[in-house]
Amino acid sequence: MGFRGWTGIFCALLVVASLSVPVTGQAGQAPGPAAGPPGPPPGFPAFGPPGPPRAPRAAAPIDLTGYWVSVVTEEWRLRMVTPAKGDFASVPMTPAAVSVANKWDPKADEQAGEQCRSYGAPAIMRVPGRLHITWADDKTLQMETDAGMQKRLFRFGAAPPQAAEEPSWQGTSAASWQLPTTLITLMLGIELPNPNPANGTLKVVTKNLRPGYLRKNGIPYSENAVLTEYFNIVKDPNGTSWLALTSIIEDPRYLRGSWVFSTQFKKQSDSAGWDPTPCSSTW
Repeated sequence: MGFRGWTGIFCALLVVASLSVPVTGQAGQAPGPAAGPPGPPPGFPAFGPPGPPRAPRAAAPIDLTGYWVSVVTEEWRLRMVTPAKGDFASVPMTPAAVSVANKWDPKADEQAGEQCRSYGAPAIMRVPGRLHITWADDKTLQMETDAGMQKRLFRFGAAPPQAAEEPSWQGTSAASWQLPTTLITLMLGIELPNPNPANGTLKVVTKNLRPGYLRKNGIPYSENAVLTEYFNIVKDPNGTSWLALTSIIEDPRYLRGSWVFSTQFKKQSDSAGWDPTPCSSTW
């Protein structure tokens, strides 16, 4: 008998078996309550119609709240002190950017009230200091920095139209949770509970920026710059939480391609060392 013949017999047996399932417990007894399908094994989510979407705060796969201190493990001379004029190491600058940076004058910035130019969103995470992250509401994550006393708002869902807000140092940020893609989520298109709280990423895209500096020594970014950030939580063997941030800056006017770099922060148990300090043109 060929493969098709055996397949037909197998399907017929399945139909007969499904029709022969008894609907009563024993002869002469009324049917009992339906047992229903078996539940999922322990540790697995129950499947069914999707419920209402959870607020971003409730759906957070990682906890970013609390105080964090920057750990400078690379580019110390470019972050801990003001780089010398003309020191443009590692930044893929266009000729237009070099021309602007060569005219950098920190005293002129101070006199013009532009001392926060190196504290905008594309640069602030590289400024040594501390972060304080809280939920402003169920759809908005708030980040404050003691260096420069800046405040960033990460809004989940559609970001407000850029025309509704004036360009600012911190711009307009749209946030979203990024969860690992599995075969089940791809096939069913459903949201599953995350069994590993550290297994997720916060993605933030920031636009509507006021022109500023990528570094203290005048390397510029324009009002058309776009900053994309990925925030991850990593725990070391001692249980200490680390915030690992990957930043991607795109600016066709002043950058030749994307500039990608990483920054690390260590979780603090309290606000020790928190020291709000105004912007300054030099360290």
